[in-house]
Parts: sequence; structure tokens; C-alpha cells
Amino acid sequence: MIPGRNYYIKGRYFSKFYRIAVMVTAIEVCVLLAVSLAIWQDSGFGGGWRLAILVCSIVAATCGGWLGWGWYKLVCQIKDVASRFADKDIDVSYVNGLEQERQTDNTAIVRLYEAVCKRFKGKNSYIADLQKQAKDLQLNIRLLQKQKIKTESIIYSVRDAVIVIDEYDKLLIANESAGKLFDFDFKDCQQRSITELIDDSRNGFVEFLRRSRKTKARHTKYELEILRGDEPKTFSSIASCIHDEKNNVCGVVAVLHDITREKEVSQMKNDFVNHVSHELKTPLASITAYSEMLLEDKAGTEEMRREFCTVIQNQAQRLNRLIEDILNISRIESGLVKVEKKPLSLAVLIKEQTRMLKSYADEKNIKIVESELIVYDQVYADKDMISQVIVNLLSNAIKYTTEGGTVRIETEVDESLGLSRVSVKDTGIGIPKDDIDHVFDKFYRVDANKKKAKGTGLGLNLVKQIIEKVHNGRVFVRSEVGVGSTFGFELPLTKREVVGEKM
Repeated sequence: MIPGRNYYIKGRYFSKFYRIAVMVTAIEVCVLLAVSLAIWQDSGFGGGWRLAILVCSIVAATCGGWLGWGWYKLVCQIKDVASRFADKDIDVSYVNGLEQERQTDNTAIVRLYEAVCKRFKGKNSYIADLQKQAKDLQLNIRLLQKQKIKTESIIYSVRDAVIVIDEYDKLLIANESAGKLFDFDFKDCQQRSITELIDDSRNGFVEFLRRSRKTKARHTKYELEILRGDEPKTFSSIASCIHDEKNNVCGVVAVLHDITREKEVSQMKNDFVNHVSHELKTPLASITAYSEMLLEDKAGTEEMRREFCTVIQNQAQRLNRLIEDILNISRIESGLVKVEKKPLSLAVLIKEQTRMLKSYADEKNIKIVESELIVYDQVYADKDMISQVIVNLLSNAIKYTTEGGTVRIETEVDESLGLSRVSVKDTGIGIPKDDIDHVFDKFYRVDANKKKAKGTGLGLNLVKQIIEKVHNGRVFVRSEVGVGSTFGFELPLTKREVVGEKM
């Protein structure tokens, strides 16, 4: 900047000045070297002084060179400034304009800074909202993870088998019961196809799941049999479709409940009703037939009428015993039976019941042998019930023993175990091995012995119910075909039972 005057500077002037400065510097260096050399040659001084003059000349030339180098740098800077403003007239107004532009630029920068700060200040609240939303999302994710863990824990703790698949028939989750049922690792089989895990060739379970998903039914029931070990198990499966927010099916959950026992109980009930109906019809038919013959006066003699009346009476008693047995078993199983336990001697009780059945044994020429009385064989039991047990065992032994045989009833005490044991041994036809495990079942009768004697198949079941369920005892049986059978029971002695009752 040149103040006070409107003076113009052109870039070419700086270029000429640069060349002049270089030429002056070069000439100065050359003159100084020439002068120094002449003085060094023409001087009359000795060698030492001549050397000093030469050194001074070289120093002077060096200083001149440095001075020229300074001029060179100054000229280069001036030239650089001139090149920037080439072909422009620089006056005061131009410089003032530049100053105004600089101030304007500063104002614009300040405004830009303020706008940026304001913008960032508005973004800070937006960033704070985003951070809050992120924290809320993290909290929701943790809650969902906890809910997922709880849901899985509930599914894993369910006793029934639970299987969940997605819309592509891939396993999402299964519990331990399902893994054991279908023989796969329930923890490491997620996202595997259900067809790889379950063999559908026998029970059709996989096809049932696919059908449930395709029909989009809320609940579908299916009953299937699965072979577990050596025996088949029956399962009731309920499949429920899983729907998303658009009501599209995104999976199926199936629960399999083992109903094998329920099916067996249902079958037992049906068999029970059928047996009872059959056993009731037989005496009723006889009573009805002989009553009609009496009413129609078909009994020509007094002896025949007495025979008809005897048949009616026997069939009525049989019917009464059947009903009593059914009611007693029902009361015991339901826990509604009235029990009056008292200390009693089994030997004395056996002696009383043997007298009652002696006439029945004499009819078949069967001898009843009793054991000697034991000093102490008292048990804590209901007298009427134990009497019924003894009568049933003795009557069965007499019924299935051929004429001229023997029925032996014995009582023994096992003091080490605190038990009193009663055994009824006959010399009858015996029981096959395949039937021994079932002789105490309801309405069960050995096929090989049905022609030997009539019966309902409830007597031995009633014995088992009275001894084991009411008196906490045990029944047992041993038999050999053609040799005979031994039925019996064990009851705790009075001391042990009374102590248990007090405790």
C-alpha cells in the first residue's frame, strides 16, 4: 500500500528492478575479486601480508555476495506481490474496498458461527431424545429377554410334551418331555426341520402339524399312538396356530398329553359295566323264569314247587352277594367305607368261620384242617371285613377242590417282622402261570377253571382291597396246575399297628 498519492505499480517494473539488482551484485563481486588479485600481485609486501590482503579480499567479496543474495530475496518477494496484483491498479479506494470486504467476511463468519451454534443447539435436544429412546429400547430389550427366559422356563417345566414350529416347519422350541418322546436333543435342535427330528411314518404327527397350519384353525385335536419301549402309549395332541399382527399364521404350538392310563381306566369301566350287566342278568333270568313257572302252576307237585323256590332263593342270594361285593369294592376305592378296627385273634376268627363253612365242605366230602391255636396272634383290624376275607378264601378253596380233597388253613407269627400270616392251601386243580398275576383283578376268572365252578370274579379283588387298602397288609398266591393253590394274607401285629396309629 502507498499512502498519499494515486501512484500505479506495474508487474513489469518489478521484473526490471530484479534484473538490475542481479547485474549490480554480479559486477560488485567481480570488481572486488579483480582488485584483490591486483593488490595481491603488485604489492611489495612479503608473503604474510600478501596472504592477509588476499583473505580480506575474499571476505569482502563474500560480504558482497551475501548483500546481493539479500537483494535477490527482497526482489523475489516484491515480484510475488506484483504477480498477485498483475494488471490491477492499486489505489487507496481499492485497498479500502479490500478492508471492507474483509470486515464483511468477518461478519459473515460470525453469522455462520452463530447459525451453526443455533443449529447444534437444536440438534442437542434431538440427540437427547434419541439417547432417551435408545435407553428405553435397551430397557424393553432386557424386559423381552426376561420374558423369553420365563416363557422358556415355563415350557421346560411342563410335564406334557410341548413342540413349537414356525411357518417353515422348523423347530423353534421344545421341552425335555418332547425330546424324550421323539428321541432328539431338545436344546440343540432349534431351527432344524421337524421332519429331520420326528419320524412321521408311524404316527402322522408332523402331517397333523402341517394340516393344522394350513387350515389356520385355532385349536385342533389329534390322538396318536407312539411305541415307547415294548408297549404303545396313547397321546392326545392339541395344536394351536400362532398368528401375527396381520392375522397370518406364523407358527404352530402342539401339546401332547399321555392318556394311556385314562384309556385303560375308561376300558376298565366299560369292562366293569359289561361284567356287572352279565352277572346281574344271569340270576335275574333264573328268578324270572322260575317265578313265571310258579305263577303258571307248571310245578305239578309240592316237591317241584319247593325245588323252584329253592332255585329262586339261591339266585336271589347270589344276586345279593354280587351287589354287596360291588358296593363294598366301590366304598373301599372311594374311601367311604366305615372301618371299626379292634384288637382280635386271627386263630379264633378262623375257627368261627370254619364252622360256618363245614357243611359246605361236607357236601363235597372235603376235609378242612386247622392249625393249632397260637398264644399271641392279635391284629388291629375290622372283624367283619377280615371275616369276609377268610370266608372268601375258604369258599374259593372248597369250590375248586375236587371231592375227597383237603383244605388246610394255617396261622403263623413272624415276630422279627411283626406280622401275622394266614395261608389257605387246597389240593385243587391249580392255576396256570400266565393267570396268577391277574387272579386279584376285578371280574377276572381263569378260563381253564370256568367250567369247574361259577363265580363273579369279585371275591379275590375284594380280599385284596380289604387287606392292602384298608389294613395296610399284603396278599399273596402260589399255585401249580394239578397240585393245588395257596392263597393268603399278612397283617401287622397289634403292637406295631397301635404304635403306628398313635404316631
